[in-house]
Amino acid sequence: MTASTQPPTSSRATSFNAAAAQYAQNRPSYPPALLDTVEHLAAHPLTGSRVADIGAGTGISTALLHSRGAHVIAVEPGDGMAAQFRRTLPDVPIVRGNGNALPLADASVDFLTYAQSWHWTDPDLAVPEALRVLRPGGALALWWNTYVLDIPWIAAQANRIEYFFGVDTAVAKSGAPSRAADPSGRLDFARRQLRWSRQVTIDTHLANIGSHSVFLVHDKEAVAAFLSEERNLLLKLFPAETVEETYDVDLLVAKTPAT
Repeated sequence: MTASTQPPTSSRATSFNAAAAQYAQNRPSYPPALLDTVEHLAAHPLTGSRVADIGAGTGISTALLHSRGAHVIAVEPGDGMAAQFRRTLPDVPIVRGNGNALPLADASVDFLTYAQSWHWTDPDLAVPEALRVLRPGGALALWWNTYVLDIPWIAAQANRIEYFFGVDTAVAKSGAPSRAADPSGRLDFARRQLRWSRQVTIDTHLANIGSHSVFLVHDKEAVAAFLSEERNLLLKLFPAETVEETYDVDLLVAKTPAT
């Protein structure tokens, strides 16, 4: 069984609001080496810097930046995600907005970060906005957790998702959004990939993949049936009911001119 049509991108972008708690509880975070690499490529420490985390969602990346000692403000367009963010990080300021029209002053931040969110922007709008709000010598950092296809069970699951939903999962599998980060070529991105993994229960893994937009916008009964079948397949592979989710973080960092 496959889905016949794909909902518009706008519907997928807003689908997370109804599943914000599921997203917060089950989505993976990022490895400590990620922020080390961001600092290295930006040639500037996050500690003490003014950082705007755009499309912050429930605050997964914001929490890491805040713990690093950055002065973070979050920007999030969705009602449900923003409400969950406030429950998770009540002491971190959050404003409503998106990357295409940032609610931030000119030359006001040292870093702009987009964790799993740049692909929801229009780069023709988001790139000029990034250049507007970044200070001279500031850095735009984009990153995604992407599928690791050299691990057989992960590749097989990605193929089942692609077949069932009738979608092209190449973006999730290969980090393709990064290659279209700035079609105009105005920014010179340095790229790194960082591999990491986490051990989770099968139920947490299924809740994680079920929080992706392709699941959230489709018929609930069909999705439940798919996840039930997926659970049975995984139990045969992992009878201890735990899996090791492995990711390649696809990271891009571009600096603005110092003057």
